[in-house]
Amino acid sequence: MALLHRAEVRPTKLELLAAWLPDRPWFQGKPGAEVERVAAYRFDDPAGEVGIETLLVRAGAGPVHQVPLTYRGAPLDGAQRWLVGTCEHSVLGRRWVYDACGDPVYAAALATAVLTGAGQVQEYFEVDGVREVRTPSMTIAVAGPRTAVVPEVGPVLRVEEGDPSRIVGESVELAVLRHVGEHLDLPGSRLTGSWEGQPTALPLAYVSPR
Repeated sequence: MALLHRAEVRPTKLELLAAWLPDRPWFQGKPGAEVERVAAYRFDDPAGEVGIETLLVRAGAGPVHQVPLTYRGAPLDGAQRWLVGTCEHSVLGRRWVYDACGDPVYAAALATAVLTGAGQVQEYFEVDGVREVRTPSMTIAVAGPRTAVVPEVGPVLRVEEGDPSRIVGESVELAVLRHVGEHLDLPGSRLTGSWEGQPTALPLAYVSPR
C-alpha cells in the first residue's frame, strides 16, 4: 500500500510537467497549454524509498499522454537526463522528480506488475491513526503470458525515447506507450487501463523477454 500525505507541493506535479513536456520528442500539443490530470496509478517500491506514480495527462486539445514518474529524497546518480525537476513537499522536504523510464526501480516495478498481474498499489491516508483508503482514479489489468518468477531486470542498459519509449534491461524489454489509445496491437505481456470517460481498456505498456 502507498501512504499518501496531505501536503502542499511546490511547484505542483502539473506545473513541473507543463515546463518539461514540450521538450519531449513524443509530446503533442501547444507549448504553454494548460496540463490537466486525466487519471493516475501507482506501483510499489519494495524498499519503500522511491515513490512510483504514472500520470495520464492532456495538454490543451492534445492526446492523452502517459508520464510515469519517480519521486526520490536524493538525486539518482547518473540520471540528470531524466530529471523532470525538484519540488518542495511540506511533509517530506525536497523531492527529486524523474521521468521513470530512466529509473531502474520503475523498470523492476513495471515488469513485476505486468508479468505477475500484481496491478496497482492501494493508496491511503492516515488521519488520527485511522486509515482512509483513496478510491483509485483508474483501473489497470494485465493480458498475455504471466510468470510466477519475474526475471531480474537489472540495470537499465538504454532507453529509446519516442512513442513507445523502450526500456532495455538485461533480461527484458519494456515499452511505455506515451500516447494512450494510438497503439492497440501489442506483443508480449500487456498492461491496460480504463478510467472515467474511457470505459474500454486501452494498452499502456508491454514487457517482452530479451
